[in-house]
Amino acid sequence: MAAATGLLGTDGQVRPTIFAEMSALANRTGALNLGQGFPDTDGPAQVARAAADAILAGHNQYPPGAGIPALLDAVAAHQRRCYGLELDPADQVLITTGATEAIAAAVMALVGPGDEVLTLEPFYDSYAAVIALAGAVHTTVALVPGPGGFRLDETALRAAVTDRTRLILLNSPHNPTGTVLTRAELTSIAAVAREHDLLVVTDEVYEHLTYGATHVPIATLPAMAERTLTVSSSGKSLSFTGWKIGWISGPATLVTAVRTVKQFLTYVSGAPFQPAVAGALVDPQVAAWVADLAASLSRRRDLLCEGLERAGFTVVVPQGTYFVLADAAPLGFDDGAALCRALPALAGVVGVPASAFTRSGSATDAALASWIRFTFVKQTQVLTDAVERLGRWATTGRAGGAP
Repeated sequence: MAAATGLLGTDGQVRPTIFAEMSALANRTGALNLGQGFPDTDGPAQVARAAADAILAGHNQYPPGAGIPALLDAVAAHQRRCYGLELDPADQVLITTGATEAIAAAVMALVGPGDEVLTLEPFYDSYAAVIALAGAVHTTVALVPGPGGFRLDETALRAAVTDRTRLILLNSPHNPTGTVLTRAELTSIAAVAREHDLLVVTDEVYEHLTYGATHVPIATLPAMAERTLTVSSSGKSLSFTGWKIGWISGPATLVTAVRTVKQFLTYVSGAPFQPAVAGALVDPQVAAWVADLAASLSRRRDLLCEGLERAGFTVVVPQGTYFVLADAAPLGFDDGAALCRALPALAGVVGVPASAFTRSGSATDAALASWIRFTFVKQTQVLTDAVERLGRWATTGRAGGAP
């Protein structure tokens, strides 16, 4: 089955993700890794101490299948406090092994062979993989770059929906473009979902990492709470990406369907991390830390974007997430994947090609062929060094054309 989904290479071997490949390249060459989006500093010390205390206190065996009650309550309280969404923690919240598992379990629970799942394009790479594992058909609607960022075309959205579409898998704030969908864009998506009786799974892991834009959960729009499953996690907001504590919330019937699948994936995980995250979600000091993180990331975003522009890239400034997309075409490169594999030797910097987030052969794949994703969730000095290296390469070491 795996070979049929395209998850294996033609030689039958497991194909590593582009993130693993680029990080390995960074390690091998000593290049600065602006490819994989993980912080190079830890999150709040008091949250880390809470996890250590939980280990020493004996929270090391299987937690309850749905998650510990304190974390279920904390997620429900977060959704109420931040967005006015009312959830029963007993049956409308489920704790997962990160957002990736939540999305995988949701897709496998809600669609089957022949059903269509519509995503934005470009898209996070695990979406395509899990849609394939479910035996469903992956369809897309493009986010198109322009002066206002990468934006959604409502006409194209409507054209992408067919009588086989079952689910819209949404992502805002959006990886890899950094787009934060506007209320108007979300209203268009909601209208399509209601008109065609579609379910929505929305990946909102970067919900608190926005820069001058307002994140609007689609579940808050009229008549959408009853057809929407909302996914988030502690990894991005708290800078503990390795803890893999995520959650999914929404209508009880849909959460039950997801739990039915999830129990046969990891079953449970993160026993000592769950109480630590529960405490973090209700701690005003941690909320202030997250706000400071967003402000810091905004400054680091500007540092990277300005450096990339000086080096000759065309940049679309992101409104959220950890990432910026930059076009290498003005530098004479039309193949972003080839440039990414050569860039460690050329400039001592690693990025990820935008083609890792597109369907091979699609219009978006062609349009973004020369684009590269860089992350700014690194220390300021790392970013400063990276843009200096790229600048030197662009002005003194670049010959142009294919690397």
